[in-house]
Amino acid sequence: MTAIAVTIAGSDSGGGAGIQADLKTFSALGVYGASVITALTAQNTIGVQGIHDVPPDFVAQQIDSVFSDLAVDAVKIGMLSRPAIIEAVAEGLARHGAMQVVLDPVMVAASGDRLLAPEAVDALRRILLPKALLVTPNLPEAAALLDEPLACDERAMCRQAERILSLGSRAVLVKGGHGTGPESIDILVDVHGMQRFAAPRINTRNTHGTGCTLSSAITAGLARGLPLHEAVTAGKSFISAALGASDQLRIGRGHGPVHHFHAHWS
Repeated sequence: MTAIAVTIAGSDSGGGAGIQADLKTFSALGVYGASVITALTAQNTIGVQGIHDVPPDFVAQQIDSVFSDLAVDAVKIGMLSRPAIIEAVAEGLARHGAMQVVLDPVMVAASGDRLLAPEAVDALRRILLPKALLVTPNLPEAAALLDEPLACDERAMCRQAERILSLGSRAVLVKGGHGTGPESIDILVDVHGMQRFAAPRINTRNTHGTGCTLSSAITAGLARGLPLHEAVTAGKSFISAALGASDQLRIGRGHGPVHHFHAHWS
């Protein structure tokens, strides 16, 4: 059987993040990708110039179209900017019995532009977090979800991961890419305990779509049948390689994308 994953997220007109990054990642990892678009963004490597939300009923219609026909193995959720859209997605997932759900709580673009309305944070916590197998916040997103200061060390990251876990998801991966030091540390917490993932910090400005790419790489692993911890390990290896090869690309004048097809392009 062909492994199938669906991304429920916003579109990035610049091609480096969102739906575009997710589908590129699925393809690079041998998974067929379907999509449900929740928002259109006018966006490039410099910033976000505009956001146009898709009506919630049409988001629901896309979900029903995909799940009624395709045997979806795993779901990645990205940008959901409004409470009504969050509700439509949660209801759609419940309607179709989606189980392997990776929630990337996209709040701010790499450029610093806000992608999630403040009133939507509570809806994300209450409605969608309990449906997730894995939640993948970066340091600012974890702090925003908990209304706490930014975690400044691994101990604080672990504590915030445990607090997010208590909101209902089955596992939490707090990503340390916004931290400092020679290594980028991610902390995975689930009912079995804590696992630490360390990778050399890569000196590049081409970081656009990093979070989207990692969460969709983990989703691809789940779709291929990997257990969660193995899917996270494989996803970490993929994003490290994509970041390491990103300077081979010359895209735009700002934060360029990671190299999703580093293993395929010469």
